[in-house]
Amino acid sequence: MLSLVIPKGSLERATLALLEDADLRLQRASEREYRGTIDDPRIDSVAVLRPQEIPTYVEEGFFDIGVTGEDWIAETSADVVKVTALEYSKQTDQPVKVVLAAPREAGLRSGADVPPGARISTELPNLTKRYFDNLGIPVRIFLSYGATEAKVPEIVDAIVDLTETGTTLKHHGMEIVDILLESRTQLIANRAAWADDDKRRAIEELTILLRGTIDARGRVMVKLNVDEERLEKVSEALPAMRAPTVSRLAEPGYFAVEAVVEKAAINRLIPVLKALGAEDIVELPVTKIVP
Repeated sequence: MLSLVIPKGSLERATLALLEDADLRLQRASEREYRGTIDDPRIDSVAVLRPQEIPTYVEEGFFDIGVTGEDWIAETSADVVKVTALEYSKQTDQPVKVVLAAPREAGLRSGADVPPGARISTELPNLTKRYFDNLGIPVRIFLSYGATEAKVPEIVDAIVDLTETGTTLKHHGMEIVDILLESRTQLIANRAAWADDDKRRAIEELTILLRGTIDARGRVMVKLNVDEERLEKVSEALPAMRAPTVSRLAEPGYFAVEAVVEKAAINRLIPVLKALGAEDIVELPVTKIVP
């Protein structure tokens, strides 16, 4: 029913891992193969292409849905439906930033300080042009094919580039002058596919699986037994999503308690539960959480 395109390159491994965790494993002859299949009746075909191309191809209807960065949606001005952001990790969800950066000695405090005629290197020329057009500053934009920061100051005066932490820019003696965009990975859809009832239903069902997988990452299920006298204190100690599930055991006066908790806290939580009287504590992985 649906044709899917996923990104090759820096997002590829994380995207494949998300699909596999969502029980939507991509099968292909080799890692170099650009075509594959997913054993799910909602997905007819899968292609692996550069993320820069994906927004345009989805807009044009070559694919029904795709995964790409918000930066490339902005760069191409593609008219697509943003179905959901794919954070990949609930623990380290930090957007990539598209920034204007310049050498420290340039003394720029904002984009408005960039002098007319300045040379700007970037992999995002359209986004960069719109930014400086909005400021009313004519600049010379040079398309970069990588190592953008290495072109300063001999070739260009400043750059527009992607960064997560800014560490690489600082290493090259540069500082961030302005943030043009905060970019997250997005699941996008072709507008005609989104308007089709059957395809939209399939897209929404796949979105539930992907979101449920993302929401489960970094969490575990804790199950335990406790007697009635200690039940209240043990339940209060469990940082459940809503409230712990409590049910009576066949043994009189005993209860089974279970809750989904943050994985990062489990090693501190288990001794606390034990000290409060919990018994038979079991930690189990969680693969999907669907509210």
